[in-house]
Amino acid sequence: MAIGLLATITVRDGKAEEFEQVFLELTGQVRANEPGNVFYALHRSTSDPNVYKVMEQYESREALDAHGKSAHFIDANRQLAGLVAGAPDIEILEAV
Repeated sequence: MAIGLLATITVRDGKAEEFEQVFLELTGQVRANEPGNVFYALHRSTSDPNVYKVMEQYESREALDAHGKSAHFIDANRQLAGLVAGAPDIEILEAV
């Protein structure tokens, strides 16, 4: 069964452009290197330009777990750590 993930990320003031650059590089790596990823997309809030939503879907829980252990994800998180206001709010969803 497919599994979804919705992450809400708040970026520190003045860091949105850098955040987007790093995240979009990660998006390319996910799409190119994770066959279990169905989609991976970053969206910015229209009401608060420092708030982003990441919509993800994977073919299985194992594919989601592999994503979190991938070198490109770990590297991107190191880069993103100084750009965000805190830990993301993560919601795991079951596909219907």
